[in-house]
Amino acid sequence: MPGTPDLLFRGIIIGFSIAAPVGPIGVLVIRRTLADGRINGLVSGLGAATADAIYGTVAGFGLTVISHFLIAQSDWLRLFGGGFLVYLGIKTFLARPAEMETTGEVEDDETPSRPGLLGAYASTFLLTITNPLTILSFAGVLAGLGIGETGGDPQLAMILVLGVFTGSALWWLALSTGIGLFRHRVKPVTLQWVNRISGLVITGAGLFALSGLIRSLLS
Repeated sequence: MPGTPDLLFRGIIIGFSIAAPVGPIGVLVIRRTLADGRINGLVSGLGAATADAIYGTVAGFGLTVISHFLIAQSDWLRLFGGGFLVYLGIKTFLARPAEMETTGEVEDDETPSRPGLLGAYASTFLLTITNPLTILSFAGVLAGLGIGETGGDPQLAMILVLGVFTGSALWWLALSTGIGLFRHRVKPVTLQWVNRISGLVITGAGLFALSGLIRSLLS
């Protein structure tokens, strides 16, 4: 078992590597950053980072009962997650940059509304936590880095979880900050196309998840 600093560093690597591949969550964060500002994009990413930390907890503590239960309920979770993706995709596709239509530019994002931030956080958290196969990704990366389970040691497990959350949060911070640099250059018509393309990608991801569920039920 690696030492505490090394375990924390490896946890950061795990969190970053799990979050970095651009999937529907990444597309959603990019779209929200462009439409609603860096803070909204970052908070959306932190919702996913929290779910990653929970799965990291399960993998780090070696809670096989919980992991087996989540995998056993994967059909229901996939149904909810896929349906929620379709809902968000359609909502995103139909969204119109109303503020930009009246002012000709994006509003400042220094004082975002609390309900908007809570909704942004909750939606990405739910989307990530309803993908129980993520725990298999954590287990594989843990084994690949030579960590495995933390032997039930609460201190070591919490250090690993802290690293996972930190690594995931760093990715979302980097993504939202980078995209935010171009936000004020985006014209209303461009944002409209961003909404449409993002909506199609997110809806497609939801339909793919639902089609996989149907195939597994019919096989």
